[in-house]
Amino acid sequence: MTTPPPTQQTNVFGRRLTLALAALGSIAVIQGAVALWAVGEAERHVLRGRVAADIRQGFTELRSEKQQLRTWLAQRQFGADARDSHRDALLQRMRIILADLKRLADQAVVLDDGPAARQRQAQRRDALVVLDGSIAQLERGLASLNPPPVGMDTNLAWSIANELFDRAEGQDLRLLLAESIDREDVSLREKRADTNDALAWLRRLWVGSTTTLALAALLLAVFFARALRGPLRSLSEGAAALRAGRLSHRIALSGSDEFAAVARSMDAMAAELAERRRIETEARQALEEQVAARTDELTSALAAQREAEVRRRQLFADISHELRTPTTAIRGEAQVALRGSLKPVDEYRSSLRRIDDASRQLGLAIDDLLTMARSDIDALSLRRVAVDLVDVLNDVLSHGEAMALASGVRLHHEPWPAALEMSGDADRLRQLLLALVDNAVRYSRPGQAVRLEAVRIASEPAKVEVRIHDEGIGIAAEELPKVFDRSHRAPNAISHRADGSGLGLPIARVLVRGHGGEISLTSAPERGTTATVTLPLAVQVPKVPA
Repeated sequence: MTTPPPTQQTNVFGRRLTLALAALGSIAVIQGAVALWAVGEAERHVLRGRVAADIRQGFTELRSEKQQLRTWLAQRQFGADARDSHRDALLQRMRIILADLKRLADQAVVLDDGPAARQRQAQRRDALVVLDGSIAQLERGLASLNPPPVGMDTNLAWSIANELFDRAEGQDLRLLLAESIDREDVSLREKRADTNDALAWLRRLWVGSTTTLALAALLLAVFFARALRGPLRSLSEGAAALRAGRLSHRIALSGSDEFAAVARSMDAMAAELAERRRIETEARQALEEQVAARTDELTSALAAQREAEVRRRQLFADISHELRTPTTAIRGEAQVALRGSLKPVDEYRSSLRRIDDASRQLGLAIDDLLTMARSDIDALSLRRVAVDLVDVLNDVLSHGEAMALASGVRLHHEPWPAALEMSGDADRLRQLLLALVDNAVRYSRPGQAVRLEAVRIASEPAKVEVRIHDEGIGIAAEELPKVFDRSHRAPNAISHRADGSGLGLPIARVLVRGHGGEISLTSAPERGTTATVTLPLAVQVPKVPA
């Protein structure tokens, strides 16, 4: 037998492959077209059944709503509590159901055009026309129907009501609804039977076409598997060698067909890649050294610049916030002392003492700001001694009254326990509570009230809850998880008070946690906010003189 030239061999193998793929593709296209048609048929049958079920359900719901309306009328006739709003809601529901039935009836006309179906559709349209008139009749009749006069025959009143509900355009509505439901039941059973028959037929068609495609694919797969197994194995081994980086590997495949040509191309590519890899490796090493050195320099410079900018911004923000509360307290005390006529010396002394306390608080705030400028807010220091929280609360109340008075806000407190001993820093506790009182006053409107209370919690170990409640603008629910984020301010807070930096609550949380406690906020817009500080009470420890 004469061996055909290499070009002819290549063309023969390509033609065989092309014809096989074309045959397989044609079968797949035919099966896809059949599948699309089958899906369309199935969807049409399912949609017909769904529309029939919805129409049947609509008639049933209409009868149910009408029965509820009849019950309402019975309650109205016999003096029970039957509200007009309930009647209107039932009538509105009946109108909605009737509108849905009309829409479904129009859809059924499009989906089903058989002789029996056309007869049912005509009966359905006639029934819907009568029901539409009956609903209008019910609306007019119920609107003008009043409870029967005293002494009127009850049977006569009920007969009038029954005539209103059961007769329309000379037809018995009860019989009309029952016949409609029965008719839709028959239609629904027919649609389900049609759907089951169609699905069974489509299933047989799908199985047949799928089996044909599977057999054709199997035969072609067996044929090409025998023809391609050896060449593909050699090419696969060569590709795996290239993927693993073994560029010295050569594919042992001779001949003049497509596979041999691909093998020679892969061998040439491997040789060229080996040479290029050597050159690129040398160049990449030199470039990586330069890039690494420059990247380190730029990273260091950028980090230093960002850190300096962040610290600068935070320092200005912290100064504006932390200095506001004590300066407000000092100003408030001074205004109280200067307001009105001359006061006794003791009152001036008391005001000056509170101003002194606020000044000391101002000094502590300045120290904190310097600390934050050097590191971060968590570096605040605490000087723990035995503290009676009641004394701190009294100081906070005294300073807070001045701030509240300056803003036209009323500040009062619930009676708190006689003593609340704990281990902590009195100045930090005072700073914490004054910041919360300041927030409550700032975001309250003139004439509103801020309330303080302290409650001992029976637990092990014992705790105390300090609650600061205001009646101010409140916080939206989506903003509550963010209130302790540094420099965050809710939109309504910004619109109420443009000044502020959003640092009070983050600092307060650090101070609370520094004392082993927790802080939480509950709020509702325009109904106020409650800040709850929970602190542990301690056993008696020796007090250190101030």
